[in-house]
Amino acid sequence: MSPQDNPLIMVTGVTGYVGGRLVPRLLAAGYRVRCLVRDPARLQGRSWLDQVEVVQGDVLVPETLPATLQGVQVAYYLIHSMMSSADFHERDLVAARNFGEAARQAGVERVINLGGLGEPHQALSEHLDSRRQTGQALRDTGPPVTEFRAAAIIGSGSLSFEMVRYLTERVPVMICPSWVFTRTQPIAINDVLSYLLATLTVPESRDQIIEIGGADVLTYGDMMLGYARERGLTRWLLPVPVLTPRLSSHWVHWVTPIPAEIGRPLIEGLRNELIVRTGTARQLFPEIEPMDYQAAVRRALRRLEAGPI
Repeated sequence: MSPQDNPLIMVTGVTGYVGGRLVPRLLAAGYRVRCLVRDPARLQGRSWLDQVEVVQGDVLVPETLPATLQGVQVAYYLIHSMMSSADFHERDLVAARNFGEAARQAGVERVINLGGLGEPHQALSEHLDSRRQTGQALRDTGPPVTEFRAAAIIGSGSLSFEMVRYLTERVPVMICPSWVFTRTQPIAINDVLSYLLATLTVPESRDQIIEIGGADVLTYGDMMLGYARERGLTRWLLPVPVLTPRLSSHWVHWVTPIPAEIGRPLIEGLRNELIVRTGTARQLFPEIEPMDYQAAVRRALRRLEAGPI
């Protein structure tokens, strides 16, 4: 599928980080874009607003979805919860099932989802497990699914990068619980967007689970020290034997603007080693060469210096 085919692409989650960055990439590539939102007012001020079609609907209210999906060839499903709540997991699954069923009935050809890395035999955190099951719910109910799985996304405004940025900027000596030393494979937002866009023109990516990551495997501590190098800062990491995710989330909230109820599920996920184990991404998208972590940080800092776009 190419822009010359004049397809209509739906993007959900456009008020979130990845969705908001994907829309201008799709427009620049020449695709027609329809944005599904619960509250259209939240898109005010977006530079691309007059170039897209905005439809109002709620994935938790299934009767609002059929009309919004009419004529759509491909839909990006970029919705997931980050708030800690008793029912977030079930809400995510209900939302995915509702959307998958509506997309199938509307004749959508494919759904593209962005989930999280994590070995299936691992005891995944509740949020990582929810993201894994969201992809499965879409496969069970909807059209063919392309599911990308990524770890920390590095870019100005991403939750993972902002946590690294604020902690490193504000704390010269960081008290580090065990999760700071768990290995992960961060990926630049530009590379995530490149994969999400490229899959439209690679039919072989249908019905695939594709693990994506940057060029480096690092610990979260390495990421903080790498950020410090880019900023010319001297920082020290002080390991401590015990600091629970709940206590860690309150510490992060105290040091950064990230609320504890959002920080906690993020930190719980950092206990899992999140590394690309398959070569599917390279096989399907050989033209994409993911950048290393330092390059991703430099790009994010340049965007911050440039100010709002």
